[in-house]
Amino acid sequence: MTTESKDSTVVVRPARNVAGALRLPGDKSISHRYAMLAAVAEGTTRLENFSTGADCASTLACLATLGVELERTKDAVLIQGRGPKLQQPDRPLDCGNSGSTMRMLSGILAGQAFSSELVGDESLSRRPMARIIAPLEAMGAQIAANDGGCPPLRITGTHLKAIDYKMPVASAQVKSALLFAGLLAEGETRVEEPVRTRDHGELALRAFGAEVTQQGNQARIAGGQKLRAIEAEIPGDLSSAAFFLCAAALFPGSQLQISDLLLNPTRARLLDILILMGVGISVAKLEDKHGELVGSVEVDGRDLRGALIAGADTAALIDEIPVLAAIAPYTASGIEVRDARELRVKESDRIASIVTNLRAMGAEVQETENGLKIPGRQTLHGAEIDSFNDHRIAMAFAVAALRAEGETTIHRADAAGISCPGFFAALEALSER
Repeated sequence: MTTESKDSTVVVRPARNVAGALRLPGDKSISHRYAMLAAVAEGTTRLENFSTGADCASTLACLATLGVELERTKDAVLIQGRGPKLQQPDRPLDCGNSGSTMRMLSGILAGQAFSSELVGDESLSRRPMARIIAPLEAMGAQIAANDGGCPPLRITGTHLKAIDYKMPVASAQVKSALLFAGLLAEGETRVEEPVRTRDHGELALRAFGAEVTQQGNQARIAGGQKLRAIEAEIPGDLSSAAFFLCAAALFPGSQLQISDLLLNPTRARLLDILILMGVGISVAKLEDKHGELVGSVEVDGRDLRGALIAGADTAALIDEIPVLAAIAPYTASGIEVRDARELRVKESDRIASIVTNLRAMGAEVQETENGLKIPGRQTLHGAEIDSFNDHRIAMAFAVAALRAEGETTIHRADAAGISCPGFFAALEALSER
């Protein structure tokens, strides 16, 4: 695998196997939430194995602008909590490419006694934020946005009132934003999802000492609770692991071990899907760390069957669908994805990005408004691929390229650094030729 700096191009050569051992930087979803809650807790929080991705760096930068004292050492991130009251920023809060930062931090800012502005890069500025604007305004905040509810967001905080809210679309980020706002509100806030999503927000709140009640698809939190600082080691990022797991799955006989990996049941559906597709997966050394399940995963590559991803599975696998789609042509019966309209409003239109790149590699693929249908038993060839400045597209097609005929060139490959810096070097180290 070679790189060129002028447009951050990466050339991926075919491999004959994937093998080795890997430990990944901290989970991005947990890193965001722990950092935000540490900022409004009392005391100094120490977070080891904090995500190295650019998105979580954006969260830390925003917190610093809000008067939070923090230090990033070689081993940990130290965050001195300010309690529930942050400092009015003297400039816009730059969320970079991170929708997680913008959505979840909005929940905390809605309960502050000052006005603030959240801005982002060109991609984030096109992503709709109406799903957080409506419920946060119902709690009493005032939020101004561009047409379509797109950033920048100008938030006038206030003393919030609790809300009983049924989310029209499942979103863990929106749920966390409302629970964070509920922590600062008067009364008990109840949030109900149409289908269950990842519960890192609920678990993080409990880790910092808050009482959160979960029943079915509903979570409840009483306002006015005080958070206490914690010391935690963040487990390896499961969404980043997905690319390496799928790379190993491409080659019968591959052997890959990923240690200290997040295995939260609301996130680990990917492992179930890969097992259903015929991949050999075993889990060992299970531990509970602040409510999060952590363990070591071993992958034994075998011939791949196909899969149907729909309904609750689509919500659970929303970050992993790009790489599953990228390996779909190599399966026996293909992969069909339904109910995935959410992919249209990610860092890129991921449905369109997947289709464009698969077709460039010679694959047959059917695009629908809400998903994809990709037949199996196809042979792909190397091609010129665009990441569309989307980290998951860049990494997904690096995986697809490992079994293609000939070299694949991925342009704007530095997008991978949003969530997984060092991805291409790690993939190269595991690839046998």
